[in-house]
Amino acid sequence: MGRHSRKGPEAKGRDAGTAGAERAPGVPQPGTGRRGRDARPAAGDGQGPFRDAPRVRGGHPEQREPGGGWGTGPQPVRDGRQDVSGPAAHEAFRVRQAVARQQAAQRAAGRTQPRRTGDAPLIPGPRQEFLEAFDTTPSRPAPPAPPVAAAGSPADDGGSDGAPGGGSARVKGGKGRAFTGVAAAAVTTVLAVVVAGQVADGPGRGGGTSPSAGVDRQDSEDASRSVDRPTPPAGRPEVKTMSYAARMAMPFPLAPDLKASGKFEAVPGLAKAPGKGHKYRYRIDVEQGLGLDAGLFAEAVQKTLNDDRSWAHGGAMTFERVSSGEPDFVITLASPGTTGVWCEKSGLDTTEDNVSCDSAATDRVMINAYRWAQGASTFGPDKLLPYRQMLINHEVGHRLGHNHVSCRTPGALAPVMQQQTKTLDLDGIKCRPNPWVFPGG
Repeated sequence: MGRHSRKGPEAKGRDAGTAGAERAPGVPQPGTGRRGRDARPAAGDGQGPFRDAPRVRGGHPEQREPGGGWGTGPQPVRDGRQDVSGPAAHEAFRVRQAVARQQAAQRAAGRTQPRRTGDAPLIPGPRQEFLEAFDTTPSRPAPPAPPVAAAGSPADDGGSDGAPGGGSARVKGGKGRAFTGVAAAAVTTVLAVVVAGQVADGPGRGGGTSPSAGVDRQDSEDASRSVDRPTPPAGRPEVKTMSYAARMAMPFPLAPDLKASGKFEAVPGLAKAPGKGHKYRYRIDVEQGLGLDAGLFAEAVQKTLNDDRSWAHGGAMTFERVSSGEPDFVITLASPGTTGVWCEKSGLDTTEDNVSCDSAATDRVMINAYRWAQGASTFGPDKLLPYRQMLINHEVGHRLGHNHVSCRTPGALAPVMQQQTKTLDLDGIKCRPNPWVFPGG
């Protein structure tokens, strides 16, 4: 058998004395088990630990004051209006007084419109239906309230037995809802009056200042919005681009012992041959990492080779730059170190004077980037444009089958196939620098 199903011992002592007592109708008697020890009369018998205390429900006396914790009962009607008391009624009375004082002040000042602060209207006062909720007489008189019964009497049961058909319950429930609505309206009105007063006071009384209260953004002390800020020009200043001749006359920084990546990149695009003679197709490769203008180099090659003073003189030939396919040769702009590597493949040593070459064993015409960037002392720093033209014509001339030629007349223009980078004075004959094959055109 389970623990809770065992029978306890027979009642003894005080429990035995109550075992044979006659049970009062509806009053539970204490048991004889462990749970029945020191049993006290149930709360429903009207007797508590103190036998002289009045009979109560739920362990504490009910509150029957109007507006108490159990709600207000029916209230007497005086002069056709209900006599209301309690916190909600006091709050409603205070609200009515505040509204009356506000309306009297407005009438005395002759103001019929709500005051405005700047461009923002104030919050209006209490709505008319809220005022009518306090001042108007109910549409039908409430039935007279029954006399307040003493505590513990049948009339104080709080149920619907006080009037036939549950009349008291209907009056009680209807008035409770009415008082709840009145309290809500009172709270709303108080909030409206308080907010309206704060708005009417304006920013002059408060510590804060509205950013739109008479502040002109243009007069702000912010430097980024100062009225003294100069007006930007109507259009952007025109950026002047340098001409081809000006760029070709500029030197570029490049070390004489530089050896770059050794990797080449073709200059994209197509420059069609302008002449009608024999067409040579060439590609331009520029070594990566030089930091030179590949576009300027490509433009210089195309213009120089197709000039009438160059190899294209008299329409004998024409040159076309391509970036794909199989060209006749590749004009390559490379660092001094890479130029030496490719020239050595054709048995040429360019490292002694840091010069360029036509690597005949390969398809590359090597242009030493140091010479392209810095020029040569034979031409001087003020003749970079003609030196670069000579450099192109001389190395391509080797690819076309021409060998070196020396100057024979003192003071004359040096032949384009003379090694003008090294010297203009051969065997005591000093000539002048010359970039063209046919300098007279």
